[in-house]
Amino acid sequence: MSQTAQAPIEAPERTQHLRRYLMCRPEHFTVSYSINPWMEPANPTDTALAVRQWQKLYDTYIELGHTIELIDPQPGLPDMVYTANGGFLIDGVAYPPKFRYEERQGEESWFTQWFRDHGYEVRGPESMNEGEGDFLLAGDVVLAGRGFRSSDDSHRELARIFDREVISLTLVDPRFYHLDTALSVLDPVVAPGETPTIAYLPGAFDDDSRRILEERFPHAIRVSDADGSVFGLNSASDGKHVFISPRATGFEQQLRERGYTPVLIDLSELLLGGGGIKCCTLELRGAER
Repeated sequence: MSQTAQAPIEAPERTQHLRRYLMCRPEHFTVSYSINPWMEPANPTDTALAVRQWQKLYDTYIELGHTIELIDPQPGLPDMVYTANGGFLIDGVAYPPKFRYEERQGEESWFTQWFRDHGYEVRGPESMNEGEGDFLLAGDVVLAGRGFRSSDDSHRELARIFDREVISLTLVDPRFYHLDTALSVLDPVVAPGETPTIAYLPGAFDDDSRRILEERFPHAIRVSDADGSVFGLNSASDGKHVFISPRATGFEQQLRERGYTPVLIDLSELLLGGGGIKCCTLELRGAER
């Protein structure tokens, strides 16, 4: 008796949504202190290489039609390249950072002024937070990380300012100290009420947070520890193209199976400071006069 082979399930066609990002050239990048497990001041860094790798990311965004704004790098602030930590912005309102570590607190005024100069209404902050490093917009809700950097009070402050549901997720692995190192929103634009696809590293979260993610995002991509440990989830997406580390080979295949187009960008030098593609990419929503 012959059996008819089942046709493979076709991945949905993905739609690109052009984005506007804020970036900062790593002209002063180095690792002179340690505020996360990736930073080893004893190991040499190559600033010129960091700039070349960053430039590749910048050029790729431009080639694919995205708009890039730049904030000027400042001497003595080597982590300013990680602009995702510089704020969280929706509908022309900017919520600037209030960094946990003194080494990064000098960045706060520069980001705040940039937002004002580009037409954003600046609100807060009163509470410790590290911007889009810990706050990710997922459809109608904000996913908010806690456990290492941003405080619970910042989650409540965020909910008041933006009048959106904020879902708190607890990070438990020091290597994944920001939410954007362990979770990526793959659909930056969805219809109201629609649930976007996300990808996440289960082991980076506590049991309660994993349950929340499973309930709220049942079709999420669960990424392996091997891909998470090379910062595969520290990625940016325009809904079609997903910009990821070339070392996250399993995640690359998972994305292809879902109909996304992986774009491989090597930021290995910037990983020495504990940052990757998403860390260097702050989404700008609204404003600009």
